[in-house]
Amino acid sequence: MPAALTAETKKTYTYKDYEKLPEGTPYQLIGGELVMTPSPVPLHQDVSGMLFYKLKQFLAGKNIGKAYNAPLDVYFSDTDTYQPDIIFISKDRLHIIGEKKIEGAPDLIIEILSPATAYYDLRIKKDTYEKSGVKEYWIVDPIQKIIEIFTNKNKKFELAVAVKAEGAIKSLLLPELVIEAKEIFA
Repeated sequence: MPAALTAETKKTYTYKDYEKLPEGTPYQLIGGELVMTPSPVPLHQDVSGMLFYKLKQFLAGKNIGKAYNAPLDVYFSDTDTYQPDIIFISKDRLHIIGEKKIEGAPDLIIEILSPATAYYDLRIKKDTYEKSGVKEYWIVDPIQKIIEIFTNKNKKFELAVAVKAEGAIKSLLLPELVIEAKEIFA
């Protein structure tokens, strides 16, 4: 039998396959691949928790949108369903919040880098966020203590803010949201 006929072909997974996984299974659907995402380390959770706390504190009583933290599925396409660390959806786009998942691009996504997922966060997921119309994307590196904020202009991310260890992080999407980096990395 010719080698081409015996070689395994790589399966492309879809959302239908992904939704059959048991709840809480540590996978994301990235480019048609089921990618296992191991449990985050304490430093990741400290940074994520503080950022989420600051965002929720800012949103309290404002009625301008909703924020969520991982794990929560965000559906971008039949082969791309991610679980960003933190998301914000503006009030006028709350219709994308479905019963089981977010069905479309959130306005703001924050990803906290970890060794297991950094490649996806910096490349593949970033490209999807950009093309899908995410308005603002934060990349947070807890080891280097760097926060970068990208804004989306014509489906292209542009670096708008970069802070290392100290200084104020100011969202362009939510201009009144100002967070001191040293509070996040304390």
